[in-house]
Amino acid sequence: MTTTITALQADSAEGDFTRRPLERRSLRADDVRIAIRYAGICHTDIHQVRNEWGGASYPMTPGHEIIGDVVEVGADVSEFTVGDTVGVGCFADSCMECEACKAGEEQFCSQGVVATYNGQDKDGETTHGGYSQQIVVRDHFVLRIPEGMDAASTTPLLCAGITTYAPLKRYGAGPGVKVGVIGMGGLGHIAVKIAAAMGAEVTVLSRTDSKKEDGLSFGATSYRATEDGSAFQELAGTFDLIINTVGASVSLDSFLGLLGRGGTMVNVGAPSEEQSFQMFSLLTMRRNYAGSMVGGLPETQEMLDFCAKHGITATTELIQADQVAEYYDKVVSGDVRYRAVIDIASLENAS
Repeated sequence: MTTTITALQADSAEGDFTRRPLERRSLRADDVRIAIRYAGICHTDIHQVRNEWGGASYPMTPGHEIIGDVVEVGADVSEFTVGDTVGVGCFADSCMECEACKAGEEQFCSQGVVATYNGQDKDGETTHGGYSQQIVVRDHFVLRIPEGMDAASTTPLLCAGITTYAPLKRYGAGPGVKVGVIGMGGLGHIAVKIAAAMGAEVTVLSRTDSKKEDGLSFGATSYRATEDGSAFQELAGTFDLIINTVGASVSLDSFLGLLGRGGTMVNVGAPSEEQSFQMFSLLTMRRNYAGSMVGGLPETQEMLDFCAKHGITATTELIQADQVAEYYDKVVSGDVRYRAVIDIASLENAS
């Protein structure tokens, strides 16, 4: 039998959130039912709800940064038991048979990975995410939260953590490597913390100095404001790796010019506008421009274990369910330091 729970749903790109009943499926043999405690607000949620990327399906229950407790498991589930504290990230299922899935990169499933929300599950039903009291997910897509981690501030790691950890690891962030992080928002502040824990020399590249004190406290060795343009001349050719966390257009040519010989700039933000740059920005100094989309389940668990070892969580504001629409505007305007997390217990009394 299905289970009826309460969720927040958006009915249109312009509409507010409404609290209403939502049906969660009966457990399959490999399913886990999770009572959600916290759900993070990711900028992706805003893009999706406001249909800035296209393809939005309404009513929509967003949320792919989820932490809660196991309340029921399917007959074939052996890795999780009732009472375990677990997490769910961006994906809820995949074919598990293609080359990408077998390599632990389920996000690139050739059959199409099932998004935690605004996607379609194997039965053709629309998926609904973490702004809700419960979620049912295939066991492979459930992550174990290491003991001792604060649940609320760990929640954003389920997307923002793996989104920044994966390219930092792939492109060799570590001792002797100079890493630049563009933007000090929800993604950027976590990128700084992780890159510093990896041993890299980290510079924040932010438009203004308003977050300088925070950036240095998160582990950056340097913080440079870019709005007057002087940083682009003074830091030209100095970085081995740049992580662009900004979800809006930036001057790619200017930032590519900060890379040294063979350096790489990785885009993890996803602006809705087309981006462009001059090819000579790459040809000069044999530079590289790359993209990275979250990470697979094995790497996400690795990231959580790494963060637990190094005491890394997101810096968060805990909010009530009836504040979500307000905080969407705050995220867009950069007024959140640094990730908003919904206390799902407050959904019971949300208007």
